[in-house]
Amino acid sequence: MFKGSNVALVTPFKNNKLDENTYIKLIHFHIKNGTNGLVPAGTTGESPTLSHEEHEKVIELCVKESNGKLPVFAGTGSNSTEEAISLTLHAEKIGADGALIVTPYYNKPTQEGLYQHYKAINDKCGIPIIIYNIPGRSVIDMTVDTMARLFELKNIIGVKDATGDLNRVDQTLKKLGKDFLQLTGNDDNALEFNKRGGEGAISVTANIAPKLCSSFQKLSKSDNENEYKEAEELNKILQPLHHSMFVESNPSPVKYAAKLLGLCDDSVRLPLVKVTDQTKEIITKALKLSKLLNE
Repeated sequence: MFKGSNVALVTPFKNNKLDENTYIKLIHFHIKNGTNGLVPAGTTGESPTLSHEEHEKVIELCVKESNGKLPVFAGTGSNSTEEAISLTLHAEKIGADGALIVTPYYNKPTQEGLYQHYKAINDKCGIPIIIYNIPGRSVIDMTVDTMARLFELKNIIGVKDATGDLNRVDQTLKKLGKDFLQLTGNDDNALEFNKRGGEGAISVTANIAPKLCSSFQKLSKSDNENEYKEAEELNKILQPLHHSMFVESNPSPVKYAAKLLGLCDDSVRLPLVKVTDQTKEIITKALKLSKLLNE
């Protein structure tokens, strides 16, 4: 249900308020351009600086506008277990297909603490849950053994792996099997990730290159030799774009790229700021190389 190219949706702002009209346009842009799934209210959606009302609103709009055309896995994580439960229950109530739940940041729970956090959410809700393991932002790293314990629970179905460690794909596959969904959170390693047993990505780059990303994902899982070679070629085209999205803290670069493409404004909320002129040049060059922006 949630394989291929899934976009970690940006949240557009206007005068520092949620720009609902532009957000709705973005959702339909993805429906029309091959994106396989939608992830509202994640880190790329600036969830840390969304109010609770805004957080719930962006999920509601996404579910309503997608209208069953694309699956919606809502970002409902928090470093407060009770808050994560509340957000997940809300997502379930309004019809989200599942929840993406990040490991609790700053608290630094033990592996047992991680297990109990996800178990508490699992026990209170009835929708599929994808674990979001991103040590670079949350400081902690969930082990394969902890994921194996969680996979025994009724709602835990997979992981968004943003460790950058491709050996983790092999270890997870060996321990948990093919039924445990592995999605990369690192656009730049998606080809090798899928080759080792991954089933797709939750992608930042897909915000601005949905057709390229979805085509790449489809071809990368093909058993046809020629199609796989096409995936390798698309991967080469996409790499400069992937790199440019993380020259500065996400989502400032992708929002600037989206502005250049006429998709939304590049406004971000403090403590994030707009990208520097030097980064603008890198992003512009990458967009031109990928033929998304005319020379």
